[in-house]
Amino acid sequence: MIKFLILIALSLAFLACNKPDKFDEVSARQEIMKLHNQQRKYHLEKMSKAFVSQFSENFISVDKGKITTPTAEESLKRFKNYFDSVEFLKWDDFTPPIIRFSNDGTIAYEIVNKKVVISYKDDNNKRVKETTVFSWVTIYKKYEKSWKIDCVASTNQQPVYEEM
Repeated sequence: MIKFLILIALSLAFLACNKPDKFDEVSARQEIMKLHNQQRKYHLEKMSKAFVSQFSENFISVDKGKITTPTAEESLKRFKNYFDSVEFLKWDDFTPPIIRFSNDGTIAYEIVNKKVVISYKDDNNKRVKETTVFSWVTIYKKYEKSWKIDCVASTNQQPVYEEM
């Protein structure tokens, strides 16, 4: 029994010392920022399909007090309806995103603080301008060779409305 415990202890020590290969954090950060910048483009240019293509098959949304696991089709429908109903005037970062990685480089999270200004027609067909400050956390997972969004947890301040 003692030999067995020593063997387990040595095996665990070996595994602890055998760290995973270092990943290239600089390149990974550039990849996440590329995705971040694409998201801005996808909003401003109303590219719902391209936006949703960044979601993983395991995508989870945490928003407005609800946790959901929408299918790709449900996400596409949601964002297409949203993009079609508004004009984006701004979708800009207040500060650069905060990006952190797991030790093995397979998980990343990005903390975003963004000012979003949209316009749309209200129920009386009057154009309304809405300004909202959003903060959210996006969790990315490395799938094979590409990063996908596994989860977004979002919150926002009370919007400010103006007639145009």
